[in-house]
Amino acid sequence: MPQSEKIAQRIQELTALIHHHDFRYYVLDDPEISDSAYDALFRELQALEKQFPDLRLSDSPTLRVGGSVLGQFTKVSHRVPMLSLANALSEAEFQEFDQRVHRFLERSDTESLEYHAELKFDGLSLNLTYENGSLISAATRGDGESGEDVTQNVRTIRSVPLKLRGKVVPRLIEIRGEVILPIEDFEKLNRQQIGAGLKPFANPRNAAAGSLRQLDPSITATRPLALFAYGLGFVSDFEIKKMSDFQEKLSYWGFRVGEWRRVCQGPDDVFKFYHEIQEIRSRLPFEIDGIVVKLNRLREVDQAGYIARSPRGMIAFKYPPRQETTTIEDIIVQVGRTGVLTPVAQVTPVRIGGATVRRATLHNQDEIDRKDIRIGDRVLIQRAGDVIPEVVKVITAVRTGKEKKFHLPKVCPVCGAAVERKEDEAAVRCVSRSCGAQLKERIRHLASLDALNIEGLGDRIVEQLVDAGLVNNYSDLFNLKNEHVLALDGFAEKSTQKLLEAIERAKKPELNRFIYALGIRHVGEKTAKSLAKQFGSMESLMNASEQDYEKIHEVGTEISKSLVQYFADRQNQTELLELLRWIHPQSPKRPEGAAGLKLLGRTVVLTGTLPSLSRTEATRLIEENGGKTASSVSKKTSFVLAGDDAGSKLQKAKDLGVQVLSEDQFLELLKSSPV
Repeated sequence: MPQSEKIAQRIQELTALIHHHDFRYYVLDDPEISDSAYDALFRELQALEKQFPDLRLSDSPTLRVGGSVLGQFTKVSHRVPMLSLANALSEAEFQEFDQRVHRFLERSDTESLEYHAELKFDGLSLNLTYENGSLISAATRGDGESGEDVTQNVRTIRSVPLKLRGKVVPRLIEIRGEVILPIEDFEKLNRQQIGAGLKPFANPRNAAAGSLRQLDPSITATRPLALFAYGLGFVSDFEIKKMSDFQEKLSYWGFRVGEWRRVCQGPDDVFKFYHEIQEIRSRLPFEIDGIVVKLNRLREVDQAGYIARSPRGMIAFKYPPRQETTTIEDIIVQVGRTGVLTPVAQVTPVRIGGATVRRATLHNQDEIDRKDIRIGDRVLIQRAGDVIPEVVKVITAVRTGKEKKFHLPKVCPVCGAAVERKEDEAAVRCVSRSCGAQLKERIRHLASLDALNIEGLGDRIVEQLVDAGLVNNYSDLFNLKNEHVLALDGFAEKSTQKLLEAIERAKKPELNRFIYALGIRHVGEKTAKSLAKQFGSMESLMNASEQDYEKIHEVGTEISKSLVQYFADRQNQTELLELLRWIHPQSPKRPEGAAGLKLLGRTVVLTGTLPSLSRTEATRLIEENGGKTASSVSKKTSFVLAGDDAGSKLQKAKDLGVQVLSEDQFLELLKSSPV
């Protein structure tokens, strides 16, 4: 055998051997060789690859040490959206979820549904794409439809297989998982941060997210991140029938899956698993905030359908928030981008659920009065949903009489303008349009990840820009010059150039991002997408009537009134027209081959299993063509899209004389002239 072939063969042997030992150590926690023996194999492979770089394999374990430094993260689209889950906070709420699923599946109330229950890891969600078994990309969840490409960083995580184990793998598959930082490693990392004079991380989730979003993958490689795989996105040429089977397949392919998982028959089984995990929660080596319960049969998940951004057949069954007692040292007032004054308690620092809490929201004056919260009170606080700290109640038994009552000020604490409270609202608002605090919050929102995504424009920089009088409205931000930024604290030539380039890149946003960036009351990301899809341009959106807005099924009276008021306001009109001199929103792309919105204003009910389309795909086609889906059949239903095993919905459609279409008829309808 020629020398080159011997070397290539040895590189292949070492690559396979190191992958095997990585799997034993990082996934099974059952190593077969000593650390020194592993290091010897790794060094031998490194030496051979250095001498013969052309022979290095694409899944070489040496790629895990980190690649070249990134300039910035690029966007990558998920083939199947990464949906969020609705929450159940009690057994009663889970029972309601179970009853709803019975209705969606058209099952008898006496029939127990089969669920798959597992831990709800408190980390960062990832979408891993494998082609013919090899990892080709890794992306964060982002907005659910696209996220940041973190492939180089994810390659450094030892529990992520660079190549799927086994011979039978899908041609293309998206695998979802959660990147976590174990509690012990988190505490060690924070000790290192403090020792180096750096700011410690707030909790393991933030530490995991910060570690994964390093522009230098070699830094990520030093962090002991782990990935638990649990979910499925797109898959081709491979049949998966049950979630429990899929979890076994993930383990077979080389992923670390949760040790604590169970197939449950009905709610009682789920409750038993829920309480068993709750008993051991404090002893787990990582943070969780509940369990995730899914219909075990993937066909039933699809049949149950989806609402907004959540699957109806899955739910996060959360644990009660962790609580601690502390003392309110002071109450300050924050002013938001819409002028709302929010009282915030500054408390004696206390650890809750892996994070140090120094502040807790008091919501509004009504809440302060209802709970009789005073400065100096001893209080019970919790992290709502294990995230947002809030005051639960006052411990009145330990009051000394020195506690002070608190009332929101009669004028804005930032600009001194008058404040007002409308009769039908709990919120107190600053009425000044030139309030510096509101402006800062509006600029922060405009620059945020889900809006214009101006990388590098953080809180400290926004503070400086507004305080220096350089930014007094949206347009000023896009008129910044080199000398303006250089004058700010902490800026040099390179950092100035990076910020100005980021601002320049933000001048051609997608229309829905621009609409969301404006911060119109009640208009969130999903509504912004619907508005962009319906109207196609800012001009059409600005000139629409309240009735035009309400044609969109996500838009009700409150949102439509808010839109009309926003665009009718002269100051908003002036600012928006000036902003559009700098920014050129990109209209949403219409579906390929679609001449128009063929289902505009029509309501469709899906039932049964379609021959080739999943519920997600069928819903997407309906919405892309201007229609909306409903869960029940009525006289207002335009037509029912029926597949195999269609149940009572099909019969009700026949009884009411509602048109019923097969998948073929539905697809043919989409090819026809607009309805």
